[in-house]
Amino acid sequence: MESEMLQSPLLGLGEEDESDLTDWNLPLAFMKKRHCEKIEGSKSLAQSWRMKDRMKTVSVALVLCLNVGVDPPDVVKTTPCARLECWIDPLSMGPQKALETIGANLQKQYENWQPRARYKQSLDPTVDEVKKLCTSLRRNAKEERVLFHYNGHGVPRPTVNGEIWVFNKNYTQYIPLSIYDLQTWMGSPSIFVYDCSNAGLIVKSFKQFALQREQELEVAAINPNHPLAQMPLPPSMKNCIQLAACEASELLPMIPDLPADLFTSCLTTPIKIALRWFCMQKSVRLVPGVTLDLIEKIPGRLNDRRTPLGELNWIFTAITDTIAWNVLPRDLFQKLFRQDLLVASLFRNFLLAERIMRSYNCTPVSSPRLPPTYMHAMWQAWDLAVDICLSQLPTIIEEGTAFRHSPFFAEQLTAFQVWLTMGVENRNPPEQLPIVLQVLLSQVHRLRALDLLGRFLDLGPWAVSLALSVGIFPYVLKLLQSSARELRPLLVFIWAKILAVDSELVVALSHLVVQYESNFCTVALQFMEEEKNYPLPSPAATEGGSLTPVRDGPCTPRLRSVSSYGNIRAVTTARNLNKSLQNLSLNEESGSSVAFSPGNLSTSSSASSTLGSPENEEYILSFETIDKMRRVSSYSSLNSLIGVSFNSVYTQIWRVLLHLAADPYPDVSDLAMKVLNSIAYKATVNARPQRILDTSSLTQSAPASPTNKGMHIHQVGGSPPTTSTSSSSLTNDVTKQPVSRDITSVRPANVGNMGVQYTPHSHQFPRTRKMFDKGPEQTTDDADDTVGHKSFISATVQTGFCDWSAKYFAQPVMKIPEEHDLESQIRKEREWRFLRNARVRKQAQKIIQKGISRLDDQIFLNRNPGVPSVVKFHPFTPCIAVADKDSICFWDWEKGEKLDYFHNGNPRYTRITAMEYLNGQDCSLLLTATDDGAIRVWKNFADLEKNPEMVTAWQGLSDMLPTTRGAGMVVDWEQETGLLMTSGDVRIIRIWDTDREMKVQDIPTGADSCVTSLSCDSHRSLIVAGLGDGSIRVFDRRMALSECRVMTYREHTAWVVKAYLQKHPEGNIMSVSVNGDVRFFDPRMPESMKVLQIVKGLTALDIHPQANLFACGSMNQFTAIYNGNGELINNIKYYDGFMGQRVGAISCLAFHPHWPHLAVGSNDYYISVYSVEKRIR
Repeated sequence: MESEMLQSPLLGLGEEDESDLTDWNLPLAFMKKRHCEKIEGSKSLAQSWRMKDRMKTVSVALVLCLNVGVDPPDVVKTTPCARLECWIDPLSMGPQKALETIGANLQKQYENWQPRARYKQSLDPTVDEVKKLCTSLRRNAKEERVLFHYNGHGVPRPTVNGEIWVFNKNYTQYIPLSIYDLQTWMGSPSIFVYDCSNAGLIVKSFKQFALQREQELEVAAINPNHPLAQMPLPPSMKNCIQLAACEASELLPMIPDLPADLFTSCLTTPIKIALRWFCMQKSVRLVPGVTLDLIEKIPGRLNDRRTPLGELNWIFTAITDTIAWNVLPRDLFQKLFRQDLLVASLFRNFLLAERIMRSYNCTPVSSPRLPPTYMHAMWQAWDLAVDICLSQLPTIIEEGTAFRHSPFFAEQLTAFQVWLTMGVENRNPPEQLPIVLQVLLSQVHRLRALDLLGRFLDLGPWAVSLALSVGIFPYVLKLLQSSARELRPLLVFIWAKILAVDSELVVALSHLVVQYESNFCTVALQFMEEEKNYPLPSPAATEGGSLTPVRDGPCTPRLRSVSSYGNIRAVTTARNLNKSLQNLSLNEESGSSVAFSPGNLSTSSSASSTLGSPENEEYILSFETIDKMRRVSSYSSLNSLIGVSFNSVYTQIWRVLLHLAADPYPDVSDLAMKVLNSIAYKATVNARPQRILDTSSLTQSAPASPTNKGMHIHQVGGSPPTTSTSSSSLTNDVTKQPVSRDITSVRPANVGNMGVQYTPHSHQFPRTRKMFDKGPEQTTDDADDTVGHKSFISATVQTGFCDWSAKYFAQPVMKIPEEHDLESQIRKEREWRFLRNARVRKQAQKIIQKGISRLDDQIFLNRNPGVPSVVKFHPFTPCIAVADKDSICFWDWEKGEKLDYFHNGNPRYTRITAMEYLNGQDCSLLLTATDDGAIRVWKNFADLEKNPEMVTAWQGLSDMLPTTRGAGMVVDWEQETGLLMTSGDVRIIRIWDTDREMKVQDIPTGADSCVTSLSCDSHRSLIVAGLGDGSIRVFDRRMALSECRVMTYREHTAWVVKAYLQKHPEGNIMSVSVNGDVRFFDPRMPESMKVLQIVKGLTALDIHPQANLFACGSMNQFTAIYNGNGELINNIKYYDGFMGQRVGAISCLAFHPHWPHLAVGSNDYYISVYSVEKRIR
């Protein structure tokens, strides 16, 4: 149902208001994200999940001061009293054996969490024994963490002076041990666990002593003469962690059903004590048959998640991790729960200790201090999981029934799914995220968990950052090794999301650049050396464009040495650079003897100028140099390259860069020039310094004659459309005024080369120096020059395309696109445009159906900034585009206002010969074609709020043949298929697919003359071409190239002004030549069906696609309008108004696609629009 609504968004509207549904189905060209967005990556979020100082607890000191059988003097114990230490009753055996057994049990309990650590026990020790133990462990641990566990149940409570108690050698006295000394022995990083009454006092004293140490360190650092500075520096205690059983004023609980070391039991055996405590609560009465003895018989192992005990441990880990992640600050969570496995386990268990011991009015203390967690709602989920497990115990143990697994994880996944589907966009993070990661360990729920995780990551970079902070990385990294095929699509999606947000995970292959750079420089250097010896004629052409004999002369090398580069600089604007680059010849002529070969013409207006980048970086290669290097890229002498094959990858890349340097898209040509000059600098200065040592070889060419005009030269292979890297906006040739937007074309003059020669710095390099070695120190005089050279070495060419592409995965992709959301603004705007289109079609059709007797009512007249060469109506808005030689002006023909005027960006020796509106039914773009074969696409034209921007540009045609009177470039656009037909002063018809942005077909015309007109019909796949020799040729693009020319008509004897193929299944061909003979052809018949004769000397002609009309313009200063029968409707010779002057020679004209309007441009700069009589309109 949803898809039907998308296809028919306006169901239910009245027939008059319903838009033409074909508009919805038409494809849009150059409207993908890469064309509409600025090509740049998203702002990267700071990633704190990756622990740069990950640690491991490698040593554990277990200090037990129990003095079994003797109670300390300051503690009065109840009767009965808690006796169990490490789940052993010390009174059940001899004192010494009990002490050793308790120590061994405590070690085993710690080994469950960190089996690879080094454990040392110190049972009822003296001060010296503790010192020896601590210093030994710190020495072996080096920079890793050491744990100090202190059990003081058999000694007095800690003192307010910061002391704990141990024994003397004879066990006759209690001896105090200063916490300050303990800090000195233990060093940092360390973790301390205190299980004794008033343990909070130790934490306070520890902090005071740590602060004292920091102050001593500061004094010693500030004043080296201070006595403290002469003493050994005390260790800093910043990275120390403390866990204490109770506050400074609290005693440990003495309930007989609980162990005496309740705090230690919570930290090391959490499941056992949690079950025992659960059974002591009143709520256990709801679970009959469960006793303290029964819970000791729970089957399974802690590390086996398939057993009851293992599943409880798994759930406990997930819940405590979730509580910590939801309550703790992110940096503290990372430090305590992700940095060290043993520390993370102790702190998870510390949350349980807080819950249990608070129920007995005892508050565990930690440093760093944690927010209270004992009342968190997730503890209720833990109680339910324990309840479900214990309720099965009697039947499992007595009857041997199978264990039913807890629904905990499935329910938590459901809660997470509810958060994903039902929540609003701005909401708190989901509580269940850490549980989702734990579920990834389960094969039963893994697929669902990955699916939900992928949907969560799709919410945006913030979601990815949250997941990484929880600890997703090791989980999904491990799953990459899974052989389950059903997980692969989900893992690919998840990894794409992660890599798009955290780019540090992407391994850079920078070593490949270093490996291939030397070979590339060798190729570049050889090209430049060959260029010096390659004879090239000087540019010579008349103003009118006709060729003149080429003057022979010595070839001046264009490659600047280091010395001349430092002083000979010509900085130009970005547009001047681009216009110069587009003059480059990219034909691959193998010989150099043909003086008039187009490939041998240099096209520079300043033969010796070097080029500047948009950032005003100086280049050491002039465009003449690149032009000649392009031609010698196929020179036979290159086969003699030593060590590098002519057809190697380095050679091919260099040739491609030479072609890209002349690309019509400014950003592409600028980037190519940066790369070319960077390689040129490295190759000449670093790789082969001995070739430029001779200062006598440094030449400076004189500026070229300002009268020399370069002919336009064209590229061999057409480049595919270049997607916008930044939607390059208007360049500096034409500056748009924000208010009037009425501007004139500005042509920046070329800057001449100036400078003097001086001794090159390169002679200081030793001949045996390695490539890319750092050279000798530069003298002060060369300091400025060195700065310029560094730009070639340090500058890296980046487009932002990879970052922009990665940004796609960082954004939501499962969300319904805004253009498909029926309530979105974009959708509403499209609906409005399509309703407008339907209204225009309907109203125009009504006028045409009334019949047109005259078409001479002048509804618009204005003077264009340049002589109109091409005119084009927008199909649905009152806007008309008028192109002169190199600029485009937009007029509102209803209001008579100028909307916009901007420079097209084509070189000055070229002219605009064709225009087309792309996506005219929706978001319109303007395509311009120039006679050098370049195509440019613009957006934001005629927009009062935005400047026109170039969407893309590419070399649509190559091998354009320069002639005194050429057709230039002609195009025809098929909106239905997204195909662009191009031809002109070439011998082919080239078809471009704008969706795939690539050339799809080159159809040979089979004629020796240019193509003057193109018309196509997408339904019949036919292309009709009118040629300069008077022939009309019909092609079927579905057939093979050798057979696709299905019909040739040779009835015209002169240049074909217009050939038009009617757009319906039985549509005929109409063609008109400059002699005024009009012929109608049926594509299925070999001869014309009808012949008409109209006025001669035609300069322009157009045919109305809806009405039975055609209009022609004459060099004799009039426009004639005829109906389909060849009957003259009216002539237009004068402009309207009092004393109306005579119209100029007609340069262009065009009908509106729907309205019966005719636009006429003449050589007197005027553009006028004529329509039917007002009473009919």
